[in-house]
Amino acid sequence: MKEKIQEIINKYHILQEKLGDPELSNDFNALKKINIDIKQLKLVAERGREYLKMLEDMSYSKEMLSQPGLETDMKELAQMEYDELDEKIPEIEEELRILLLPKDPNDTKDCFVELRAGTGGDEAGIFAGDLFRMYQKYADRRGFKIEIIDFNESEKGGFKEIVFSITGEEAYGIMKYESGVHRVQRVPATEANGRLHTSAATVAVLPEVEDVEIDIKEEDLRIDIYRSGGAGGQNVNKVETAVRMVHIPTGIVVTCQDERSQLKNRDKAMKVLKSRIYELETQKQQEEISSSRKSMVKTGDRSEKIRTYNYPQNRVTDHRLEGDDKNFSLREVIDGDIDPIIEKLKIAERAELLKAAGDV
Repeated sequence: MKEKIQEIINKYHILQEKLGDPELSNDFNALKKINIDIKQLKLVAERGREYLKMLEDMSYSKEMLSQPGLETDMKELAQMEYDELDEKIPEIEEELRILLLPKDPNDTKDCFVELRAGTGGDEAGIFAGDLFRMYQKYADRRGFKIEIIDFNESEKGGFKEIVFSITGEEAYGIMKYESGVHRVQRVPATEANGRLHTSAATVAVLPEVEDVEIDIKEEDLRIDIYRSGGAGGQNVNKVETAVRMVHIPTGIVVTCQDERSQLKNRDKAMKVLKSRIYELETQKQQEEISSSRKSMVKTGDRSEKIRTYNYPQNRVTDHRLEGDDKNFSLREVIDGDIDPIIEKLKIAERAELLKAAGDV
């Protein structure tokens, strides 16, 4: 570990020196990448320096203890320092092992969220609306920005589907844990006999990709322009500004009608399209990996049931977690407090990665 830490510290210093290169000020993408790399390495470099200093101090204390004729008070002091470091070093090594785990390069990116009503009829649409409001509240808590891309409202309230972007620090790295099937158990407002219903909504979280990552040929696109729909009144656009974009080779269809500008809708639709194509390519690569190497804490499978919202018992259960760790207060979660769930999922995922690496 000592050599690996020193290598990272050296790389961190090299990147910091690169920031002073005057030529870099004209290359925004290169500057952005270096700043991201520095941010990712900073904590490892700082803790790594502490670790190396501890090893050096421990070695010095050990050398002092081995000296013959050492005065009693000096020997006691050296022994005290040695014992203290002997206790602290394993702790910082464990922390560094976690920090050194491979990171998803997409974690630092913004993301798109596709939220769709599943089984359950009108109640599923209402539940999809509840989930969207939950994410809005969560975004407010985190300082994230939400922008609606496209939506299709349900007759009884909520949405048949809604697509939106989330912008903020490590938005994808946080929101990716929301991908999957969300299930609700409650007595719907539409139920006259007071019976408990089970409905579902699917959530897909896609990282926003850079232009250099996905190359879409113009001849592979079919673009239709039409009038935006909505709830009526001022929400209906009388000018053709909505955009429907079809990627012919994959059959992927993206629509955007939120902006009053056709150009802005086209730009948003293109970003979503690139993210969907990127996800498709990533899924193909993941399918080639042996199932034994896949993490049990899945973050991208939209067909997997990940969470149940039980209203009668005021309980949210995340099925990827175990024991008492899997249950949370429904009232708090619906109010946008989903950080406790995400943090526990991150811990579970790290534990699995450490185990796979042979460190546990």
